[in-house]
Amino acid sequence: MNKTIRRASVFALLLVLALLVRATWLQFYDGQALADDNDNRRNAIATYSRPLGNIIVAGEAITGSARTKGSDLAYKRTYTDGELYAAVTGYASQAYAPTQLEGIYKDLLNGTDTQLKTVMDTVTGERADPGDVLTTIDPAVQKAGYRALGGKKGGAVAIDPKTGKILAVVSTPSYDPSALTDASTAGTAWKALNADKDKPLTNRALRQPLPPGSTFKLVVAAAALEDGLYKDVDQPTDSPDPYIMPGTVQPLNNENKSAPCKNASIRVALRYSCNNVFGHMAVELGQDKVRAMAEKFGFGDDEQDVPVRAYPSVYPSGMDKAQTALSGIGQFDVTATPLQMAMVSAAIANGGKLVSPHMVAQITDSGGDVLKDYDDGTDSSEVISSGTAEQLQSAMETVVKDGTGTNALIDGVTVGGKTGTAQHGENNSKTPYAWFTSYGKSDSNGKEVAVAVMVEQSDAARSEVSGNGLAAPVARAMMQAALK
Repeated sequence: MNKTIRRASVFALLLVLALLVRATWLQFYDGQALADDNDNRRNAIATYSRPLGNIIVAGEAITGSARTKGSDLAYKRTYTDGELYAAVTGYASQAYAPTQLEGIYKDLLNGTDTQLKTVMDTVTGERADPGDVLTTIDPAVQKAGYRALGGKKGGAVAIDPKTGKILAVVSTPSYDPSALTDASTAGTAWKALNADKDKPLTNRALRQPLPPGSTFKLVVAAAALEDGLYKDVDQPTDSPDPYIMPGTVQPLNNENKSAPCKNASIRVALRYSCNNVFGHMAVELGQDKVRAMAEKFGFGDDEQDVPVRAYPSVYPSGMDKAQTALSGIGQFDVTATPLQMAMVSAAIANGGKLVSPHMVAQITDSGGDVLKDYDDGTDSSEVISSGTAEQLQSAMETVVKDGTGTNALIDGVTVGGKTGTAQHGENNSKTPYAWFTSYGKSDSNGKEVAVAVMVEQSDAARSEVSGNGLAAPVARAMMQAALK
């Protein structure tokens, strides 16, 4: 063969090989990347080419799908009682990425989850029929919390201490996810929601940690009892009043000036919410022991999935002794979500064992067959001993019967709780956050529930803002609904 022809042939062969390699790369790598690209219109067309699977509460779908007109997206998501359940469902939008349960289970709900595929689906490449998400939410508890919070800005969570099932996730003010589902109108609604100063898109129950105030005293008390600093909740503490924070001339004042807080026992200190006792106790224990106990309850967990990823609650590090004293009353840089404070009460109510909280019971295929059961084999951990839990239960019940939490009393129910009023802003100039964390145990049917409520803002005068005045009635309503 002519040398020139031979070289041209080899060059042509190399070009063909290069084209084959590029085509293969495009087909099996770039092609998949393009197919998965959120900006690929074909994905949205395929997702909304037929009805989505549903999110279920107590056997009833709280989502649906409606036929559209004049759009290449054949269906759009719909919601029943959208504002009530927005903190649970999130939204599935033709224009924006899905959130909350809609986002976590989007593949299941649109039929692309590999768990749904049959052998024939795999061969043909057809999309499977979508599955459903069955939640643990109790509609009565959800409605009670939502109505009780009313026009207040806040969040609430209810948990079954024995099972870890989340019975309610409430965030107010809320929004209607239906406003975001249609691509033709979602943009206007999105701008309005993001411009709203009350931030209705924020999930205050799971994803907005704020100073927990005196509710955090339960964690400090647990650390003191577990460490042996005090043998029980009725032993007098070493607590001067006034207590001058170490390295400062600043006293840690008590809200009730006449309360018997000097050397008060843990029971009395929780009853009257004595800052001097728990500030000094945190310094006596040291920040490392307090942090270790906080982390047992769930603080610092940046992978708290319920299955929605909750923002981590924080107990700070690197503090001086004065800052440690402030941390002992849930101030300085301590932050918590209502979920976290509900977990504290749940563990105490459950004899010291914390069962992993979760708000999805099962996921199923289109025929109702269970793909995964989240109630089966739920993880639990021992946070405190049963003896310490009994001691704290007794003290928390005193808070409700004779202390700062009387607005949580319920006939026929044993209720334990702790109030909190968290200062914030420069020189504590802003309206305090009102907190209440609690548990209720029915005296007749054996049911139990743990509830935490945070009221970020309300119409109440600053002087009237308190955990007992604003948050405890919300918790009471939710406990009543759960324990029927």
